[in-house]
This record gives sequence, structure tokens and C-alpha cells, in this order.
Amino acid sequence: MNIKLISYTPNADQTIASAGKLCYSPVGVSDIEENLSKESCDRYINMLSDLGHESPLEHASFTFAVEGVSRTLTHQLVRHRLASYSQQSQRYVRIDNFEYIISPSIKSDKKASEIFIKTMQDDQKSYTELTDLLYERHYNDFINHGVDEREAKRKVEKLAIEDARYVFPNACETKIVFTMNTRSLLHFFSLRCCNRAQWEIRNMTLEMVKICKDIYPSIFKNAGPNCVNGPCSEGKMSCGRINEVRELYKNL
Repeated sequence: MNIKLISYTPNADQTIASAGKLCYSPVGVSDIEENLSKESCDRYINMLSDLGHESPLEHASFTFAVEGVSRTLTHQLVRHRLASYSQQSQRYVRIDNFEYIISPSIKSDKKASEIFIKTMQDDQKSYTELTDLLYERHYNDFINHGVDEREAKRKVEKLAIEDARYVFPNACETKIVFTMNTRSLLHFFSLRCCNRAQWEIRNMTLEMVKICKDIYPSIFKNAGPNCVNGPCSEGKMSCGRINEVRELYKNL
């Protein structure tokens, strides 16, 4: 898994503080900014957090590029609707040797690992065979309908791989770029950092929290699962490790 923050709002703490103060100020942003210091921004952002006034957080955004993750992870990720996504297409990109993600529970079991790897190899073989078969059929159809050879080759590649891709598993490695504003990002962290979240997306989210805290410690001071700042929201399904979780995120 490779996680990179490729862009983010500069001076986000000042932007958030200016937006928040404007809601309660008789003066404009220029006057507000003149009186803002790093310390006053931090104090104001802490106050916004305590009050639960979250709309000013939406004025700062973060764009991550993630590679080496499974389609299982991205299927969960894109359910977070207040975000923008750009994912590597299996419809336009031919994947001749696909990478795949193995869960720790399968990887640690020799027999399970053998079954899993064989399945991945069979999937690749089927994909290649289907792609070649569909390519030839579509190519002949175009030629028979009077399409010139160059144009036929251009069209059939996409037609072949967009149907052959159906054999790929959820374990197939993918790459994705996504952007979230701070409010959405904190909500995302509150759900996917939880010990009950699926292991892969939880691992990704933990690394994202570390990155964000390093850049803007005041904004992301309370980033993490819901139990970091209050009671566990999972009820009877709680992992029962609230003190351990709080200690982890306190020391990131």
C-alpha cells in the first residue's frame, strides 16, 4: 500500500478560522485576517471542535493518491459521497499481469494461501483468453462491416477488455485519487479508523490520519474513531479496547 498526499489547502487553519469568525463578526475577512496568529487560529479551531460547528472545516480540502489497494477497499471508499474520485479504469487499461491483495488471515495459512494464489492465476489466465477471443471476434465483425484495419484495432481493444474484466476478483490491485474536504475527512476517519472497520481500509485510514496530523495538528487533533473523543458508538458490537485505541491516536 502506498499513500501520498498530493495536494492540500495551504494555510488551512487560517482559512477555517477566518470562515468561522466571519459567521459572528461585523467586519470582513480582511480585518479578521489581520488579527489572526497561529495561536489564535489554533484556539479558534479548538473552540469550533468543542462547539461542534463543523461547516467552516469544509473550506479546506485534501487530495490523496493511493496505490497497492484492492477493489474491495475502493468499493467501500466510494460510498463516502462527499468526495471526488478518479480510479484506474479496467475498461480502458488492459491488465496483462494483475497484482492482487492477500488478507493477513489467508496469507498466514499455507493451504488457504495456495488456494487463493491459484485462483488469482486462473483469473489472469481466463482474462487473457477472454480478451484474445473477444478481440478476434470483434475485429472480424468490424472488418466484415467495412471498417478499415487501423480503426478496427482501435475499437476492439476496449470492447474486448471491458467484458473480459468481469472475471477479475475484488482482490485485484487498483489505484485511486480522491479529494475530501476536512469535515468529510474527519467523518471518514471516525468510521474507518474503528477496529470494526475492514482491516485494509482501516490500515489506509490510520496512515492518512498520521499524514494529516503532521501537517495540521490542531485541525486533526481529535481525528480517529468516534471512541477517541467520546463513548464507543458500536454498542454491543464494541471491540472492548477503547483505552488502547485512545492511547494509539493520542500518540500518533
